[in-house]
Amino acid sequence: MPLRNLVDYFNDRFGQEHHSSFRPFMLEEGTISALFGQIKISSVFSPIRLALKPAEVIGHAAKLKVSTHEVQYLYSDEIENLLSHQPHQAGDFESIINFDRLSRTVHMLNYLPITHLQGSLFVEVDPRHILGIKQDHGAYFEEVIGQCGLETKNVVIIMAVNSHYARHYQELVTGLDNYRQRGYQIALKFDYVAQESQSFELIAKLSPNYVSLSARHLDQVQDTALFEKLRDLKAQVASAGGRSILQQIDQKKSELLARNIGFDLVQGSYYERSSAAVFPPEFSAVEVRSANG
Repeated sequence: MPLRNLVDYFNDRFGQEHHSSFRPFMLEEGTISALFGQIKISSVFSPIRLALKPAEVIGHAAKLKVSTHEVQYLYSDEIENLLSHQPHQAGDFESIINFDRLSRTVHMLNYLPITHLQGSLFVEVDPRHILGIKQDHGAYFEEVIGQCGLETKNVVIIMAVNSHYARHYQELVTGLDNYRQRGYQIALKFDYVAQESQSFELIAKLSPNYVSLSARHLDQVQDTALFEKLRDLKAQVASAGGRSILQQIDQKKSELLARNIGFDLVQGSYYERSSAAVFPPEFSAVEVRSANG
């Protein structure tokens, strides 16, 4: 189905669900974006590569491109504050659910021009979305995926591990299991090195397909046992049957760390500057569409 028809379909669907004439999805120069209040969101895709063969891309991580208008961009981490200051209120759950659904639909539509690459699309789901949905996790997104002519097995649902939600881990595991039962792959994302037994227990209990760690601040960690902790994390992921990803690799030393620890997969701007890159750096959907003619 042409992108224009898909945009019309999801706008009609949005209007029916919310009893509104507002049409949030837009198609501009081959790129899909959507409006959430005064926020305009679109997609940026970053290749995920084999650590030992970085020219081989196994999938793409979807990230939000956020703006208030054409030239004024907001930092993506400010979305948290724009959406909610008190994440446990019922109204905020609804807001998060709506935003998650809107953004993932945008990612899926923008991913269509590069689906010929096969591989997997990695999309993040807010823990509050998982907690706010009581059953049938992934059903709504499955309909989006199906309407686009794709399958859930090619989509990886990422959840950031945050100690703020530690008391809700069982509910989160149940929700992620619901996604898995629908055919999705599952990933856990850590933004810092953690060796707490609770984190390892979560990996063992969930057996995620992927576990990722950010490399961005590792060089600032004052910990003589850092190398050992990274190896332990890698071993824990492998024992659970998953693959490890070191993300946000911006420098050569982080690339060397990924190799020395034995991470399976890598992602970051370092590889996009390399001559081994198959596609341009973290590209937007419009750039991909142009590259494909």
